[in-house]
Amino acid sequence: MKLFYKISEVSKITGLEAYVLRYWETEFPVLSPRKNRGGQRVYEQKDINTIMSIKKMLYEEGYTIAGARKRLQEQSNKAPAVIQKVADELKGVLDLLKS
Repeated sequence: MKLFYKISEVSKITGLEAYVLRYWETEFPVLSPRKNRGGQRVYEQKDINTIMSIKKMLYEEGYTIAGARKRLQEQSNKAPAVIQKVADELKGVLDLLKS
C-alpha cells in the first residue's frame, strides 16, 4: 500500500474521472488533498476513503451534493464526541485501577 497517490491513480482506483475529483474538491471541504512541490495533488488513503463515501452517497444512495456535504459534515462533527466519550470511559477505568 502506498502512502501517496497521484490524481490519475486515484481516478483508476475510484472509477471517477480526474475532473470529477477536482470538482468535488471545490464542493466538499473535507476533501482537500495536499499538493507536492510541483503543484500536483497528492492523495492519501483517507482522501480515497472520503471519495468512495461521496461516490456511494451520490451514485447509490441518491444524495444531492448539498445533502452529501451536510452528511459528511455531521459525521465529522460526531467523531470528536465519540473520542471524548472513549476518553471519559478510559479515565473512569484508570480511576478504578488506582483505587
